[in-house]
Amino acid sequence: MSISDRLLSEAKRVAVSSGRTLSQVVEDALQESLHRASQPEHRPFSLPTFRGEGLLSGVDIDDSASLQDIMDRSVGIDRLR
Repeated sequence: MSISDRLLSEAKRVAVSSGRTLSQVVEDALQESLHRASQPEHRPFSLPTFRGEGLLSGVDIDDSASLQDIMDRSVGIDRLR
């Protein structure tokens, strides 16, 4: 295995400044790189939105108990308008 002089010098500097051996620094870096490579790529999250007429009258989205009550009663949407 060969490592560029620049990278080896940087690894030695990190080893000295962190109080670890060069082998520990190289092993930690390799382990971190392999762990990142095994992780699934994160895709941007997209929240679907739908057209509508806004909130229904009498529904307060800041009142979770009220929302739960409405959902539990299975009130038809037309009755809430």
